[in-house]
Amino acid sequence: MKQKALAALLYLFALMPFWFIYMISDVLYYVFYYIIRYRKNVVFDNLRNSFPEKSNEEIIKIAKKFYRFFPDMILECLKFKNISLTEVKKRITLVDEDELTRHLNQNRTVIAVTAHYANWEYGIHRLGAITEAPTLIVYKPLNNKTIDNVYNQVRSRFGAIMVPMKQIVRHLAKLRGKPSVSVFVADQAPLYSDADYFLQFLNQETLVYTGVERISKMTNGPVVFCHIGRKEKRGYYFCKFTTLIEDPSSYSDKEITHIHNAFTEKIIREEPQYWLWTHRRWKRKRRK
Repeated sequence: MKQKALAALLYLFALMPFWFIYMISDVLYYVFYYIIRYRKNVVFDNLRNSFPEKSNEEIIKIAKKFYRFFPDMILECLKFKNISLTEVKKRITLVDEDELTRHLNQNRTVIAVTAHYANWEYGIHRLGAITEAPTLIVYKPLNNKTIDNVYNQVRSRFGAIMVPMKQIVRHLAKLRGKPSVSVFVADQAPLYSDADYFLQFLNQETLVYTGVERISKMTNGPVVFCHIGRKEKRGYYFCKFTTLIEDPSSYSDKEITHIHNAFTEKIIREEPQYWLWTHRRWKRKRRK
């Protein structure tokens, strides 16, 4: 019952035109930043720790740009309940698509990496419609099963297959010998039980998943970064594909993990306002 009610509410909201949700977003910027101060301490701590070289004025400028974009991203995601594939294709342009498809044409398992940057959910919808090869979206299930189920139904509308993180090896085993894409959002905050490797990321010692590296070496699959970026026009994005790793077997232990995290950091530093700064990325410290 709860699931049906939530799905119905999402459907009703999704009927609103984009121009109207951006009017709501403009109001939410002031609500989030000035009134309820949503996770403001987290955002400013993250920014100051990530960019110690920046002045306080520069940090405030980035934070305000982030809070202006943040409600856009939330409300755009709520539109996905009934957005058409035509509209999705119009709103997110593919750049260097052949960096993905050439690997699939070689009958390979592609390990696609992205981050909580710009509107990564657009990327999930668009990736599911690029190829007829299975597109597996590797995710960490939410504790709230109702929200998790509804969210995954929306995400899989255009062919993407939602796969819990701990089940990805089993799914890939079933696809052995066939081309496929496995998409990892690799900048999450892992549990100690799921990860034990730290590296420097945005000027801080950071606990990271090594799943991208392990799966790429297991399948000998190329690692392709999917950079979801925001265009100048509001509500429009691009997805640029870059092959980071052609032959995983030629890389030393943890080298692939460093490479894709460094690429993510480079993107964030170029336009920091589009990363998810409300995310408690550095809550886990090295155990003594």
